[in-house]
Amino acid sequence: MSRVCELTGKGVQSGNNVSHANNKTRRRFLPNLCDVTLISDVLGQRYRLRVSAAALRSVEHRGGLDAFLLKADEKQLSMRARLLRRQIVKKGAEAAA
Repeated sequence: MSRVCELTGKGVQSGNNVSHANNKTRRRFLPNLCDVTLISDVLGQRYRLRVSAAALRSVEHRGGLDAFLLKADEKQLSMRARLLRRQIVKKGAEAAA
């Protein structure tokens, strides 16, 4: 399982541990990923996603999973999230027509 947020694309970064003596050793900065179940209001289903804590706050701020996905850039989303976004757009278009 990769350490990448499914909604924002946030992943592992690398850097250095720097000691008091200024010795540098490589290290990894891991994103704070959480396994959460988010509900789509348009589709009426629950989806299990692996998202970062910052993305979870953004989802709540934007008003839910549907609003977040509609506003998100499709390049950053995972393949599952892109499919979910397309389903939401399709269902919204059917409801409007």
